[in-house]
Amino acid sequence: MSTVQTEIPMPSASLPEAPAARLLLSADASREEWEAARREGIGGSDVAALLGLAGRYASPRHVYEEKHGRPTFRETEAAEIGREIEDFIASMFAKRSGLTVATPPGTLQSVERPWMRANVDRYVLDESGRVVAPLECKNRSEYQADEWEDEVPDAPAIQCHWYMAVGGWDHAYAAALVGGNKLRWHRIERDEEIIGELVDHCGQWYQRHIVEGFPPPADGLEATTSLLARLWQVQPEKVADVELARAAELRRARAALKDEEKALADRLRAVENEMRLLTGDNEMATAGGRAAWSWKANGSFASRRFREEMPELAAAYTSPLPALDVDRLKAEQPKIYDQFRARVLRVPAKGA
Repeated sequence: MSTVQTEIPMPSASLPEAPAARLLLSADASREEWEAARREGIGGSDVAALLGLAGRYASPRHVYEEKHGRPTFRETEAAEIGREIEDFIASMFAKRSGLTVATPPGTLQSVERPWMRANVDRYVLDESGRVVAPLECKNRSEYQADEWEDEVPDAPAIQCHWYMAVGGWDHAYAAALVGGNKLRWHRIERDEEIIGELVDHCGQWYQRHIVEGFPPPADGLEATTSLLARLWQVQPEKVADVELARAAELRRARAALKDEEKALADRLRAVENEMRLLTGDNEMATAGGRAAWSWKANGSFASRRFREEMPELAAAYTSPLPALDVDRLKAEQPKIYDQFRARVLRVPAKGA
C-alpha cells in the first residue's frame, strides 16, 4: 500500500515543531547515544510504569534499574512485531482518519523541564504541513478489543498526555491494531489537571530515585515480582541478616494478609456462585436490557474427566504420543467436546 500522500518522512535536521520542546537527539543517533539520553530523563513508556499501568512488563523498580545503567528489558516477540508493524498502523491511521502523518526527527526534550523526554511514534500534520499532535501506535490482542471501542485505555492515554506535556500540544491521537485485523483510533484532548499530576509525580520520583539515587520502596506489582526474581544471581548458602523487629513485622503483616486474602477469596467465590445460580443453564444473564455477565462453556477442556468418564472414546482420540487430539474431537464430536469444556464466568467492565 502506498503511503506517499498520507505519510511523509521528516528530515532529522528539521525542527521538531513542538511548542514546548527541542530536539535532543536525532533519529540516526547511535544506540549508545539513545540509551544514554534515555537514562538521563523520564520518557513516555517510563510514566506508565511509574504509575503501575504497565501490567506485567514494567514497574517503578524497572525504571530505577534502567536509569542507573542496569538494563531489565528483554526483547519479546510481541515487542518486536509491534515495532515492525508500526509503519503499517500509522499508514492505516492516516488512511482512516484522512490526516497526514510524518516520522519524527528524534528524541524531544522539554525546554522548561529538561528531564522530561519523549520519543513520539509519529507526528500528525495539518494541511500546511505543521506538526499539530503526536500519534501513539499500539499492537493489541483481540482480548483487549473492548478496551479500545469507546476510548483509549489508561496506559496509552497517560503516554499521550506525557507527550502533550513535553511537546506542548493541545491534543494527541492513539491508534491500535486490535487482533491483527481491526484498527481503532481516538483523539485525546489535553487535560491540564492530568498533566499537572503527571509532571509533579514524575518530577518528585525523578529527583528522589534518579538524581539522589535512593531505590524505590517495594510494591505489589507483578512486574516487580518478576524482576526481583532475576535481578540478582543467587549466592549459595549466603545469608541476609535482617533486623529482628523488621522481620517480625513483615511476617505478621504477611500472615494477616494471607488470612484476609482467603476470606476475600471465599466472599468472591460466594458472589460468583450466586451469579452462576441465577444463570442456571443459560449462557448469558441480562439486567435492564443490558449484559450483566456470561457463563459459557468456552473454557479449557477437562481431558482427565473425559478420559475417566468415556475411556473408550478417549482412547480413539488419543495419539501415539500419547496425547488427546482435542482439535479432532472438537471437529467430529462437537456435542461431546462441549460437554467437557469448563464454563467461564466473565463480568464486563461496562454493563448493568
